[in-house]
Amino acid sequence: MESLQVIKQRFGIIGNDMQLNRSLEKAIRVAPTDISVLVTGESGVGKESLPKIIHALSHRKHAKYIAVNCGAIPEGTIDSELFGHEKGAFTGATSTRSGYFEVADGGTIFLDEVGELPLTTQVRLLRVLENGEFIKVGSSKVQKTDVRIVAATNLKMMEAIERGKFREDLYYRLSTIEIDLPPLRNRKEDIHLLFRKFASDFAQKYQMPTIRLTDDAVNALVNYNFPGNIRQLRNIAEQISVIEENRTVTLQQLVEYLPQQGRNLPSVISNSKSNSDFANEREIMYKVLFDMKNDINDLKKLTLDLLQNGNNSEFQEENQHLIKKIYREEPSEVENKVEVVYPQKTTYQQEKTEQYDFSETIIEDETLSLQDKEFEMIKKSLERNKGKRKLAAKELGISERTLYRKIKQYNL
Repeated sequence: MESLQVIKQRFGIIGNDMQLNRSLEKAIRVAPTDISVLVTGESGVGKESLPKIIHALSHRKHAKYIAVNCGAIPEGTIDSELFGHEKGAFTGATSTRSGYFEVADGGTIFLDEVGELPLTTQVRLLRVLENGEFIKVGSSKVQKTDVRIVAATNLKMMEAIERGKFREDLYYRLSTIEIDLPPLRNRKEDIHLLFRKFASDFAQKYQMPTIRLTDDAVNALVNYNFPGNIRQLRNIAEQISVIEENRTVTLQQLVEYLPQQGRNLPSVISNSKSNSDFANEREIMYKVLFDMKNDINDLKKLTLDLLQNGNNSEFQEENQHLIKKIYREEPSEVENKVEVVYPQKTTYQQEKTEQYDFSETIIEDETLSLQDKEFEMIKKSLERNKGKRKLAAKELGISERTLYRKIKQYNL
């Protein structure tokens, strides 16, 4: 078995982080077996390196190695890509096609972004893992394959399982051995080493001197968060190598290539707002208040209708409480408001407890008077608006549904 240092040199892996070394050691030890492996880690940490190591150190190293990005294949064609299809299986299937599992028989398949597989494809993959069988799309013939599967994902698989996005039984079949690669921000001692390696590679590629960082620039680089991990560090090294004329890069120059430098700091929210922001908020507030006004008007009218039909004392007491709740005023002020609606009503009789008995405020004559006035108002409004209920309802200050009910009530 090759040593860890030899493996690093052979596959171009830079770094001495303990967690990185542990992950590589697990890959080396599991390589000679046929156990399924799941590689986890954030996007950009270099997960694609481990499947290559596992395949190269296995007894399958002389057979095919196929890497498949599951997230890049459309859902409608991924079954055909992985398992193949028969001629005429679907529109455009003009000939029989072999899938990756048939082509890679005896070798290794690397399923990158396996968490993006559709649930129907996950069922097919589970069958391959359990007994090495698959069926082409449009076929009924069961075929056998001897393929080792190494999968990778940047998703938190247990959360995906809880959301119903990934099958739990498939997860446990794939993750017989699970290898987690650490994010670059947890490998601070390796950051400068990787940067120097990338800078040297780009200097050779573009035939120019290698860039170097000042001490304060190195310190800033090492303490940067790197949300894009190694992929982001490589891009930064390439940008600086191409753009900067001075081969010694200072802190001020480096900061220009580190986006969102303060991403881990508390956000500073400006208290100032533009006039357009205030205008938009004011417009929204006006609309909300206008809608509330219409709702309150409808509620008042509904309450008065209930009061007209309330005969028993219990019902009257409930209505009295509801009137007070709607207007949020003292009984005397409620009296004034009701008097505006009922101009012909008699004076309220006040009890010693200073509570009003609504059974004496609404009498049959007043109800008939109100209905007559309501009938006339609705009729005139409909005439003015040429029978258009929506415009009439808006003019009367009631909802279109309430107006429709009144029209039926008065046979207008």
